[in-house]
Order: sequence, then structure tokens, then C-alpha cells
Amino acid sequence: MTATRVLVLNSGSSSVKYQLLDMRDSGRLANGLVERIGEQSSRLRHTPLATGGESRERTGPIADHDAALKAVAEELAKDGLGLDSPELAAIGHRVVHGGRRFTEPTVIDDAVLAEIERLIPVAPLHNPANLTGIRTATALRPDLPQVAVFDTAFHTTMPEAAARYAIDVETADAHRVRRYGFHGTSHAYVSRATAKLLGKAPEEVNVIVLHLGNGASASAVEKGRCVDTSMGLTPLEGLVMGTRSGDTDPAVIFHLARVGEMSIDEIDTLLNKRSGLIGLCGDNDMREIQRRIDEGDERAKLAFDIYIHRLKKYIGAYYAVLGHVDAVAFTAGVGENAAPVREAAVAGLDSLGLAVDDELNAVRGDGPRLISPAGARVAVAVVPTDEELEIATQTYALVKRH
Repeated sequence: MTATRVLVLNSGSSSVKYQLLDMRDSGRLANGLVERIGEQSSRLRHTPLATGGESRERTGPIADHDAALKAVAEELAKDGLGLDSPELAAIGHRVVHGGRRFTEPTVIDDAVLAEIERLIPVAPLHNPANLTGIRTATALRPDLPQVAVFDTAFHTTMPEAAARYAIDVETADAHRVRRYGFHGTSHAYVSRATAKLLGKAPEEVNVIVLHLGNGASASAVEKGRCVDTSMGLTPLEGLVMGTRSGDTDPAVIFHLARVGEMSIDEIDTLLNKRSGLIGLCGDNDMREIQRRIDEGDERAKLAFDIYIHRLKKYIGAYYAVLGHVDAVAFTAGVGENAAPVREAAVAGLDSLGLAVDDELNAVRGDGPRLISPAGARVAVAVVPTDEELEIATQTYALVKRH
């Protein structure tokens, strides 16, 4: 029997998202989420997609990631999809930071684990949780290939002019200070899906991808290769996000430390968790912000305007970087669902060939679709992202090669 199934794991600090796929047709067999790991109120929600069964929930304390993955395995086994199945080809893990070394999916061994651990200082919130998930899954199926797919990998094609900060080279190299970028699996998937929507190969198009969720990033993709992206050393740089500031004068940190007498940890919390939309208006849900704008809330309107202003600046900047743009693609929670954001982001950019058709933009749908007017010089698209499928595809292709 040929093993064609891939289990995708996305391990966070207190959660595990998972999806089981059959790579013969990229079909989803099951998915789920374990959240609040380590608390008394832990919850596992599991959906058996292959059988069309109803979702199941388990509540109660789940002590750690080991217990969480064992609970996931039990739920999968109830549907005949257990981790002991001979049809399971590999387990693919989302790993947030791969530094400069990992430019493609990688079979995990002790050396790979050591390097992921060595990168913890530049991804302190994510890499430790990713490591925990890998080690737990390996203990459950030590005979199975474990594959790391890195958020940063797609962006390793950036030229040095885009990847380096303008600081002392020796200091930067000593401490690995450079622009790495994140959301790479999403940008890779969406850029290729956009090319397919246009009826072309990825190598034939230039695409600006706008991944707009609670975390948000933009990328300039030239003929299938990333040449610039908005996030940097960490996911803090770039666009205005749900709780992150995005681009900020570095001297703001010095000012807050000296004049505001804030500690480094307090400033870190401010910029990562109390800034962006939630810092500007108290909400980080774009639907709620839009509702408040409709009711005349000026603070919500200002937050929206700042969000759009930054987004529009990046569209213009990446247009200049690419020189020629075939499409702008909106994706992720806000990008896929917030028509007012898409409309406002390209408003006034007619001279660049960018516009949206109001009726097409208002239509909600599950698949990739164009929202630009017929005959537009630059296509504007909504392309739902599928990071799990991207991870599974890369994992399965690597396992087949080996």
C-alpha cells in the first residue's frame, strides 16, 4: 500500500492546529484545534471531514503538548485515521523561523532540531512551541519522516539590497540581524494560485501579495520568487496589524525608555500586543471597526485610515520594486472578507492600472476570483490562502523524492 496521507501540525505556545490530507487528490480527511493547553479549560475540537461527520469537542485539562497530540491521535483513531495507519506518509510541521540556512522543506534530524533551537532568540514566541510539537510527534511515530516547512523559506530569495538593514555589517552579522520575512507558506501558495487564476505559470507573472489577517504582511513576487517583503527580523515590521505597530521609528523605543521610563519588556509588549488597530481604537476585529465607522465613530475611522494609508504605501513601493505588476492578490481573514479594505487600498491608484469593480468586490465566495473591472491593466484578485495544503504539498513532495 502506498502511503499518501500527510498530517500537518502547527504548534503554538498553548495550541495545536492540525489537518490530515490525502495527497492523491489533496482531499481533507480531518482537521481540528487544541487550545488553552496547560489550563483547566483546555478544549479539543475535531472535525472528521472524510466521513462528513459532525464536529466533536473534548473539554477539560490537557497538561502539555504531549497530552494534546495523544488526544489528537485518539480522535483520529475514532475515524479510522490513527497515527499508526500505514497510509500516513509523513508529518509536516510549520516552523516559523528558519534563518538563512533553511531555504526549503527539510527532513528533521538532530542537527535540524539544534539549528531551530539556535534560532529561538529571533523567534522567542514561536520556535520553542514548534520544537515541542516536533519532539512530541517524533516520540509518537519515531519511524515516520518529520518534515519542517519554514515560514521564512520563501523569502530567502530576497536580494541583499532588500534583506539587509543599513547598520554596521559586522554587528548585523554577529547577531543575525537582517530581514527574514514571515507568512512565507501563504505568500508562496497565493502567488502561484494567482498565476493559475490568470492562466499563466508563476514564472510568467509579477504579483503583489497582501496577506491581511490579525498579523499582516505584503510581498513582491517576481516570476515566482520573492524579491521583497514587509516583515523583517521579526513579524513586527511592516503593515499596521491587529495588535502590532508595524513600521515605527526605532527612536520611539529610546524615547519611551528615557522619557517614559518604560522597560524593554514593557515596550516590547506595547509594540507587539497593544498597538496596531487595537492600540488605535480598542478593537482589532475589522468587522467591528467597520460597524463602528458606519455608526460615525471617528476613532475607528482614523484607525482604518492609518491601516489603509500604510497598505497603500506598500502597494506603491512594491509596484516600484517590481517595475511591472500583473496582479495584486488579497488573502487571509481580512483580505478575503473585508470588501471595504480592498476597495480603499486601491482607491486613487487608477494611474497604476489598479481598480476594483464594486459588484465583483461585494460578492463573497470560497474560491479565487477577480474583482477588477474587465480589461483592467492589472488584475486585482481575492485568493483564499491554504497554508496547510502548502505545507502538506511540500512535505509529500520531499518524502517522495527521498
